[in-house]
Amino acid sequence: MAAEETSRNLHLPAREVRVPASVSPEAQAFLAQGRMPSRPYPPLTDLDAWRAAIAETDAAMQAMFEMRASRVGAEVEEIDANGVPVYSITPHGISPDDQRVYLDIHGGALIQGGGVPCRLNGVATAGQVGARVWAVDYRMAPDHPYPASLDDCVAAYRALLDRHSPDQVIVGGGSAGANLAAALLLRARDEGLPLPAAAVLLTPELDLTESGDSFQTLAPVDIVGHLSLMPVNLLYADGHDLTDPYVSPLFGDFTKGFPSTFLSAGTRDVFLSNAARMHRALREAGVPADLHLVEAAPHGGFFGTAPEDAALDRQIRLFTDSHWPR
Repeated sequence: MAAEETSRNLHLPAREVRVPASVSPEAQAFLAQGRMPSRPYPPLTDLDAWRAAIAETDAAMQAMFEMRASRVGAEVEEIDANGVPVYSITPHGISPDDQRVYLDIHGGALIQGGGVPCRLNGVATAGQVGARVWAVDYRMAPDHPYPASLDDCVAAYRALLDRHSPDQVIVGGGSAGANLAAALLLRARDEGLPLPAAAVLLTPELDLTESGDSFQTLAPVDIVGHLSLMPVNLLYADGHDLTDPYVSPLFGDFTKGFPSTFLSAGTRDVFLSNAARMHRALREAGVPADLHLVEAAPHGGFFGTAPEDAALDRQIRLFTDSHWPR
């Protein structure tokens, strides 16, 4: 680094960051756990090591997914959507005449969260939005890098439009799922497909270049997202330009059309800059967009353990209800 550039950087002394008293006791307990365990990523060329690491992470996270899904009564059917496996999830009490559907794209850093976690996450989302969900079990790196995941999401969206009018559809996802949800909407628009009623982008991974301010300033205090995902981003992109809007939707042109959008992030979330910059880009393009910030939340919130998570769920429900036909 050049001396001039170094002189412009802000050098901070080591310090202790306390768990804030401004959040619920449950949120305080979650933060008090400290940084979640992490290990270095494998070399990009060692695909067997990547597969093993992904399987280990999925297994470790499954208990959390099962806890969230256990709160929701629903019927689950596995369907084929233009060659893409999808879990069609109908919460108990939904009328057969209710045509509202939420296209749910799971998170997992663009490399994990498929199969059983995808199904469980879809069940939890169905309870969150109170409507039928299509959970897309898309292909992922390392075996299927970009654009396979996005191709699958677009194919599932096309299949959904064969069955539902666009105003009955909302597209959403969290973290990497928000990346694919936003990229799907850009590609659908560019391919001449009608856009859905709205989009929900939760703690969104929209910039794979990791250029935003919070990637540096909040990494030390984000107990979930403290490790840079750049090796994963490179694995996923497979040589494609990280600034391509279909890879990093933050760099898209939203003046050509984009649906009303709900965005969220935490004040300790490394993806806070992603949400803030996306919110500003959408508003500048004339797209209605709401940004909801959760006090002290790391990436992904408090994993459903705190009342702050339930409060955000209520806001998501209000947003989706207001954009679906009554």
